Amino acid sequence: MIGRPLDLDAVQAFVRVAELSSFTRAAEALQTTQAAVSLKLKRLEDRLGCRLVERTPRYVELSAKGAAFLEHARELLEVHDRALAGLAKGRQRLTIGISDHVAGPELPALIARMNAQDPQLLIEIRIGSSGDLLQSFDRREFDTVIVRLHAGRSDGELLVEEQFGWFAAPGWQHRAGEPLPLATLAEPCGVRAMAAQLLDAAGVSWMEIFVGGGVAAVTAAVMAGLGVAALAPRMLPLGAVDIGPKLGLPDLPRLPVLLHSRVKDGRPRDALAALSVAFRSVVRG
Repeated sequence: MIGRPLDLDAVQAFVRVAELSSFTRAAEALQTTQAAVSLKLKRLEDRLGCRLVERTPRYVELSAKGAAFLEHARELLEVHDRALAGLAKGRQRLTIGISDHVAGPELPALIARMNAQDPQLLIEIRIGSSGDLLQSFDRREFDTVIVRLHAGRSDGELLVEEQFGWFAAPGWQHRAGEPLPLATLAEPCGVRAMAAQLLDAAGVSWMEIFVGGGVAAVTAAVMAGLGVAALAPRMLPLGAVDIGPKLGLPDLPRLPVLLHSRVKDGRPRDALAALSVAFRSVVRG
């Protein structure tokens, strides 16, 4: 006897817990509370008659039966989504602008997470400077932008704060008596302006040695040994060195990443919530 059907909300909660290895992050992605996620999972386990997730104070992992059920759970949600999409009038579109100082090497994984949340959603992403993206957002050219804190703005939802450092290639040496060679993004760039202001205030002589049209170009210049750049550690390959303490450079603050969005509900909001949770997970490690 098959019995009563499964609760799709409970199945979705299970899949999110499995993907994020956290009840807290699953709750954020589903825009609900941790207690609600726990209750849904408990009901699903009662319905199936087995434990799906092993919980300890330090970690969350799938049981053997949970791992076996995960693929079926994903298939069930995909069939459900396709059924709804077949009734929808056309594909919904979500346009997102992401600051070049925010979009790191994990961007493909973040896009994959959004697509997994809603394969029928048409996602458009453009990379640019925080200032330019905010202006475009104000002109309603984007539904959402994810940017660094920008001078003169006090709005936006805080996603995370990220530490920056003064990074150079392994073995790079500063020549005594010469200005500090900096690799920067082209103006306007808030991180460039902040770095210059801090160096000037500390009385550190500096000069631009390389100006890149994107963080990837700046990172390449750093790893080629041209000079130093103010960057978040995740933007650089393994082996890059924070030479700030060694050279006595001023401390760089933790810089916030902010979400500005006019998306309030529906499928785009769900995809955006999945992106936000995945991004927090990446930055916090």
